[in-house]
Amino acid sequence: MSGGVDSSVAALLLKAQGHTLVGAYMKNWINEDNIVGDCPWQRDIDDARAVADHLGIEFRVVNLMRDYRAKIVDYLLDGYARGLTPNPDIMCNREIKFGVFRAWAKDHGFDAVATGHYARRLASTESAAGERTTNEAASRYELHEGADKNKDQSYFLALLNQAQLADARFPIGHLPKPALRALAREAQLPTADKKDSQGICFIGQVKMADFLRAYVPDAPGPIVRATDGRTLGHHRGLHFYTLGQRKGIGVPSNTDHAAYVVVGKRADDRALLVAFDHPDAPGLFQTEVRVHSLSWIGSPVLTPRLCEGRVRYRDPRVPLDFFPEPGATARIRFHHPQRGLASGQVLAFYDGERLLGGAVYA
Repeated sequence: MSGGVDSSVAALLLKAQGHTLVGAYMKNWINEDNIVGDCPWQRDIDDARAVADHLGIEFRVVNLMRDYRAKIVDYLLDGYARGLTPNPDIMCNREIKFGVFRAWAKDHGFDAVATGHYARRLASTESAAGERTTNEAASRYELHEGADKNKDQSYFLALLNQAQLADARFPIGHLPKPALRALAREAQLPTADKKDSQGICFIGQVKMADFLRAYVPDAPGPIVRATDGRTLGHHRGLHFYTLGQRKGIGVPSNTDHAAYVVVGKRADDRALLVAFDHPDAPGLFQTEVRVHSLSWIGSPVLTPRLCEGRVRYRDPRVPLDFFPEPGATARIRFHHPQRGLASGQVLAFYDGERLLGGAVYA
């Protein structure tokens, strides 16, 4: 229970279904280094505990700060320091919520971990060979998009595996957000009208630039126009920028109000490469990419196939051709050029609404 309305209603529904449950808050971060920003962990704990008291269920605070620092914060900082654009929310789900926290829950006698994700876990009868079967012994689980397409969070679960999904529950995945709010108000939950949070996974309303500024040393370099090599200015560090970024570059638009966009990073002289935001901007759009760290929720895809991909959260699914390669890598060919695919981010694979898995852009 994060202290938000989604996990509060998840607990409400589970109790109504007759489950024995305990509310738990994952204490991952307490802003001990005084980063600029709102890190409301104590308020969130108080809100989560108030909901648990309202529902008449036990509430616990589980301290995972050491694991979170090692598995998420270090991954985040190391990635940015190497010029990548990490995805802490996806990694938090794989390594913390359904990793360390799931292991803690199993060790303490619980059968499953339920969260407030807008996603649906459905039974499947897919055999190990990837074929459909009616044999109950071969039953597995599938992960599908949430019913509310405006709130769907399946993308953030793209790197889960079958064992993790087997122990996961998503009680609100069938609900649209307005209906969820109505249930919360009807049950008089203390969080019924609490605003949704938009921060780093379980850290809070901390801006990424402030977070990076606190932990990654400045490494200045030139801002270079990719088309002619002209130096337009200077930046404080490549880790503050990502491919496709338009705002906050520090280079003004030209007299025709054409804006610059980040199209690349050059490691040898720490140059930030920019160009005018146009379909012909070098490096901005890609039709083919390579991915690594392939992860499958069900049977792995071992042969070339057509599927769909979500190139980033909130983007629509797009058709692509998948070509597996040795060593958990693959070549991806999009049917239409995709904008700003940053190394270190995650591509999620779908078959319709069903999430197949994910991989990291090389």
